[in-house]
Amino acid sequence: MNQFTFDRERPNLRLPAAVVLAAGFAAALLGFAPASSEPVRKSGYAIGAEACGSGDLAFPRIQIDMKAGYCAGLVASEGDRLKFPRSIVQVPGRDLLVVADIGGWGHTDGRLLLLDPRAPQGQRFKELLTGIEYPFALVIGPDSKLYASTAETIFRFDPLADNPRSTVETIIRHLPGRRIALPDGTRTDESAHPFKQFVFDRNGRLFVNVGSHSDDCITPAPITKPCAAAEGVSALASIWLFTPPSSGVFPALKPGDPDPPHSVYARGLRNSMALVLHPKFPDAGYAFLQGENARDLPDIFKPNEEINAIEQGRHYGWPYCYDLSTPSPEFRLVLQSGVYKSFCSANVLYKAPLSLLPPHGAPLAMLYYQGAKFPELEGKLLVGLHGYRPTGSRLLVYDVDDRGFPKPSPAPVRYHVSCAAEPTRSFRTDAGEVAAAPFEELIAGWHRVNGARPQGAPVGMTVTEDGAIWLVEDKNKTVIRIDRAAGEAPAPLPCDTRSQAMIDQLAAFVARDAQNSVRLTTLRKGLVEKHCVGCHSDFGLNAGQSDAEKDRAVLHFMLAQDGWIYPGDPDAGRLRTRLRGLGAEKLMPPGGESLPKTEPGYTRLLDTADLFVAKMVPGTRMRIKLGPPQRKFFSKANKECGEIPAGNVVVVTQRSAVDRPGFSRFFRPADPYLNGECTDGDGYYIRQELLVPVQ
Repeated sequence: MNQFTFDRERPNLRLPAAVVLAAGFAAALLGFAPASSEPVRKSGYAIGAEACGSGDLAFPRIQIDMKAGYCAGLVASEGDRLKFPRSIVQVPGRDLLVVADIGGWGHTDGRLLLLDPRAPQGQRFKELLTGIEYPFALVIGPDSKLYASTAETIFRFDPLADNPRSTVETIIRHLPGRRIALPDGTRTDESAHPFKQFVFDRNGRLFVNVGSHSDDCITPAPITKPCAAAEGVSALASIWLFTPPSSGVFPALKPGDPDPPHSVYARGLRNSMALVLHPKFPDAGYAFLQGENARDLPDIFKPNEEINAIEQGRHYGWPYCYDLSTPSPEFRLVLQSGVYKSFCSANVLYKAPLSLLPPHGAPLAMLYYQGAKFPELEGKLLVGLHGYRPTGSRLLVYDVDDRGFPKPSPAPVRYHVSCAAEPTRSFRTDAGEVAAAPFEELIAGWHRVNGARPQGAPVGMTVTEDGAIWLVEDKNKTVIRIDRAAGEAPAPLPCDTRSQAMIDQLAAFVARDAQNSVRLTTLRKGLVEKHCVGCHSDFGLNAGQSDAEKDRAVLHFMLAQDGWIYPGDPDAGRLRTRLRGLGAEKLMPPGGESLPKTEPGYTRLLDTADLFVAKMVPGTRMRIKLGPPQRKFFSKANKECGEIPAGNVVVVTQRSAVDRPGFSRFFRPADPYLNGECTDGDGYYIRQELLVPVQ
């Protein structure tokens, strides 16, 4: 089995050193911009002269809305050749860290990287191991060695060895990966949740997340049998337990050796990316907690995510129950008889969540803080939310009891949603408001703000020996370090999403263009209804809608999503990159790589999507003239609004602007090119001579 491959030599990854941007500025080598210049932008973050941290651990401070007393420094970014970082851990006793970077979806181009945060910018990473399929977890084992996972294996190695490949020792090698056979014989080439998170307890026992093969295990109606994938001695959607020999350390597997035996410790857990053990576990009564990524319903507030108190032999509901005790309607017949009769409300096997988390928050990391830097956090539970909905993109802090459990309070318990939705909301289920554990937000405002920051996407989290909190973001390709900050917290940045008025304006443009209206219908029928509905949303489609109402619903949904569509510039939007599988993000729809070959006309459908975006706004598409890498554009009052890369396309609405001689006015550009200094009402203008016709 080709589990993973390794480079025979560590390549030299030295990159050009960062330009010294401010003479005499103490942290110039870190890539800070001087106060008098325009900010540098890295992975979407605007970098100024302010630092977070001190000495040789001072990094450019990024504009994340944090609790007073804390700041976030950008250690590494896309410019450091990060692709899709997912986890991070410190090498014990050393000022070095290891980062797992999966590279992309559906590929075996994952890497483990050694990070030296004190090295000059551009020289902080060295490749340790390459060619790995979905590297995810990084854990320091009971023997103080570094353990890591792939989609199917768990292994240990020495990251400081001259040849790390030669030190690899695999301890488990046949976990269910991305290509699996289900208990009923069905084979799948792309399991929905192949990442292997794991934790060791004090006795060396190993607990491994074995995620579900799908989001909901729904098969064609009527569903009359339990979810086969979640049953039996090798159940998916569960936590497996491996017990070491009496030495407390798992032996390295030799060729032909079987995996150590396992048992299913807990079931009904769709995807346990966030796992944590209290330091005194497995002593009686101490916490083993799991953060559950619940099923993906289209309702932005349903279902809630969960914090589960894990006990051996219990079932936590997936796919039969969600929230606290709400039955999944698709499994109605299964819940009427047999072992799962009345499962969600009156069955001794089922254990309801300890507390609910914000819906669609996607908890991907969880730890107890232990460190001297933030004594006010000592012993508290930190939970990172990665989700792209308004309830995600934040870092939560829970008070816990003396055994490590968050402490629920009676309803109502409210949580912050986002500035793009209702300000706060109480935890509730179909039965009404419910008790939940309240929390603080260490990072609260991490929504996208044009020109200042991208939407936060935290995944892996660790605390280093100096007490600092480190995060990795996969979608923004960054490593971030949280340190102590003096003074009051900066004022929160404004909410900056596409307004409803602009969505209505764009929808009106489409409605008035007969050809684009036809393209919208084609996309709705051939793409959305055929391949997209049910993945993560219903796109606003409901029974009984007319074709015109369906078109409007789909268009409004797509325009409301972050970065999907930039009118006139299909290359700049995520709709194109996701449909065509460009870059590191996962191809949509699932299995879409085969559609151009198996479905006649699918390639033309993708071209129709590009043309639909290109023709959305009335005007003339013009290309930014080649020359310098960036071309500046301005407001009507001559305020600098941002820069557009040479070669990009804009929609010109006035070739000779009536209110700015010598300039052309164009429609709002893609967000990454805006610096936040202008508004849509100001208009956007560029010198006429910088525009050339699109060929």
